[in-house]
Amino acid sequence: MIKNYLLIAVRNLQKNKVFSFINIFGLAVGMAAGLLIIQYVSFELSFDNFHAKKDRVFRVTQDRYDRGKLATQWAAGAFAEGNSFKNNFPQVEDFVKIVGSGSVLAINNDKKIVLEKSYFASPSFFNVFSYPLINGDPKTALKEAFSAVITETVAKKLFGTTDAVGKIFKMDTNAMKVTGVMKDYPTNTHFRSDLLISYSTLLKFVGPKNDIDNAWLNDGCLTYLLLKPGVDPKQLEAKFKPYADSVYKKLNWSGASAVYHLLPLEKIHLSPNYMGEAEPHGDGKSVYLLAGIAIFVIIIAWINYINLATARGIGRAKEVGVRKTLGSAKGQLIMQFMLESMLLNGLAVVLAVVLIIVFLPVFSALSGQTVTLDLLFTPVFWLAVIGLFLVGSFFSGFYPAIVLSSFRPVEVMKGKLSASSGGTILRKAMVVFQFAASIFLLIGSLTVYRQVSFMEKQNLGINIDQTIVIKQPLAHIDSFYRSMSAFKNECLRDPSIKSVTVSTSIPGEPVGWNAGGIKPKGTDQSQGKQYRIIGGDYDFLKAYDAKVIAGRVFSKDFTTDPHAVVFNEKATELMGFEKPGDAIGKQIDFWGQVYTIIGVVQNYHQQSLHDAYDALIFRCIPDIRGNVSVKINTANLDQTLATLKSNWKAFFPQDQFDYFFLDQHFNEQYHADKQFGQVFATFTGIGILVACLGLFGLVSYTIVQRTKEIGIRKVLGASVNTILQLLYKDFAQLVLIAFFVAAPLGWYAVHQWLQTYAFRIDISWLFFVIPFVVVTFVAMATVSYLSVKAALMNPVLSLKVE
Repeated sequence: MIKNYLLIAVRNLQKNKVFSFINIFGLAVGMAAGLLIIQYVSFELSFDNFHAKKDRVFRVTQDRYDRGKLATQWAAGAFAEGNSFKNNFPQVEDFVKIVGSGSVLAINNDKKIVLEKSYFASPSFFNVFSYPLINGDPKTALKEAFSAVITETVAKKLFGTTDAVGKIFKMDTNAMKVTGVMKDYPTNTHFRSDLLISYSTLLKFVGPKNDIDNAWLNDGCLTYLLLKPGVDPKQLEAKFKPYADSVYKKLNWSGASAVYHLLPLEKIHLSPNYMGEAEPHGDGKSVYLLAGIAIFVIIIAWINYINLATARGIGRAKEVGVRKTLGSAKGQLIMQFMLESMLLNGLAVVLAVVLIIVFLPVFSALSGQTVTLDLLFTPVFWLAVIGLFLVGSFFSGFYPAIVLSSFRPVEVMKGKLSASSGGTILRKAMVVFQFAASIFLLIGSLTVYRQVSFMEKQNLGINIDQTIVIKQPLAHIDSFYRSMSAFKNECLRDPSIKSVTVSTSIPGEPVGWNAGGIKPKGTDQSQGKQYRIIGGDYDFLKAYDAKVIAGRVFSKDFTTDPHAVVFNEKATELMGFEKPGDAIGKQIDFWGQVYTIIGVVQNYHQQSLHDAYDALIFRCIPDIRGNVSVKINTANLDQTLATLKSNWKAFFPQDQFDYFFLDQHFNEQYHADKQFGQVFATFTGIGILVACLGLFGLVSYTIVQRTKEIGIRKVLGASVNTILQLLYKDFAQLVLIAFFVAAPLGWYAVHQWLQTYAFRIDISWLFFVIPFVVVTFVAMATVSYLSVKAALMNPVLSLKVE
């Protein structure tokens, strides 16, 4: 019996090649798109799930307040968190402290390697996390001062082997002993490093006088807690607040307080970015939105099958009638049509896998994930494939099977078969869903595109064009100021180099120097607030063309400028000045030192337009160490770069000439937004393509139903245009209904998405009109293909069966 059903199914596929191709291709495209998005989403959700104790590991996040007002949200908060919580709350089993050390120069004889990501880490690092060591004892690897753990890649570069435990390398003037070599970090982790230095080394550098290990007002320490089995993190988190309140009350420092939260390890990657993150995070909202698109595309593909199957049902009515007359039961007919559905879905799965293999490179480029053919050998992929096949076979085949098996043989044989009103409404409702989904996705795509374009073209408030940034010299130089001054002077002899300046921060990156307790001179501690500090030489603000709105910027003409500061507008507001000009000449207390405000510059975008303006204070530090910003004339770029490199090697011979163009570096902040927009737009296009295939099915069904009506109208004198208008009217109504369904949902979705940007576009009426026009045009073009053919048909052919 089953063999017979399959044979008939194959014959039907061969007999109706166009319908079969559209069905299989539509299902395959929908499945391929859905599976690729599922792969993307599953990867984003897989971060840090390889840690053995992941369910018990939580990162402490810190909300720091100034006199009850939220000032900063820190991923890397107070240094005292770990040991204080461990000592005061028995629910905490262990903790890890991780402190960024920035880029370091590692030297082994004649080998010099710049390690971009180095961190100080406390001894429990390998107890809390499951990053495996190739060599070394995880219990003692980070215990002793001046000990270090390196990755296998670094070990091979620095020593030529992974068997590096016990070997010595220099970091600045300090000799570091390798006590562990760990495997390279997996791609799905929120933390990566080239070098882990024992936390006790940091305490040696700082010295016992500062007691940084127990500091509640020094931020910059990532703290992870390992809770004991069975501990409720919410209950523990609730106990942190009264404890922290008592601590800050004793400190009585500038009205400062903090609230501490526990963030599960597996949720860090898709959580918001806070100050001091180890790595940029993914966008949780975007990931879940893409998951929704995957569901949309797959459902649209299944709807296509239903519409096409029921459209073909009229043509198979006599087959059903004959089978019922010969004694076939309804259950047998349902089984036959369900087997056909399984055959079609099976062929679609095979084609979907082929499409995935072909388009993997394209998807990798779009998503930013390196997806290889190894995907085809993962359990998650095949579970998704089998799940889509089974669910798709049932849901896409069940309704057509019920409809086709319900034809009455007497009516079929008499040619009186007609569609039920309920079935017609359901088919139209499904097409409305497809149109609504397409309009919704187009609204989203257009909004994402316009927001990203707006951010890239927005005036930043400073000039970053034609700026090269040379990364900070890492080698220890006793006469750094003298070497940097000589480098500047030598560079400025070249007319193509306009300015050279050094600073602790450059545009396009978060300001790492955060200082609390800054207040007007003569006021009490309660007036202290937090500001971001940028240290630069005399030329920093002039080099970036910061717009002065009151006073002046730093100048070598004034020997007192190292004891002066420049505010931005936001900083003057935070300190309580009504107008920028009111701040000029006023003095501030900066950690016990007095500085005079000599100027106010206009707010500018230090980071992307995701972020609001920060309250910035600029300090003049002539011998500052930091990145070197060079303004150039790009007319003869190669020669200018050669000059810079030659001068750099002359004055900083141990350092690499590592540079980048600042405008490109700044726009890299929008890389994730652009990638999301590309993925969104691509799969929106796929969704519309698949929806058009479904529309083809409904048009086919409608024309089959109205063939005789069209013939009669032509006999009675109706023109082709009149008949086309008749057919267009029905589908135009469906598009209009879909628009009224999709528009409010689209507005709500893009409004919520735009709220994540401090600077954003306004939602324009064009964002809704353009998708409506596009979908209407595509729908009418699809309708036209079959409608024109039906309208031009000789009426004798459509009426001769009567």
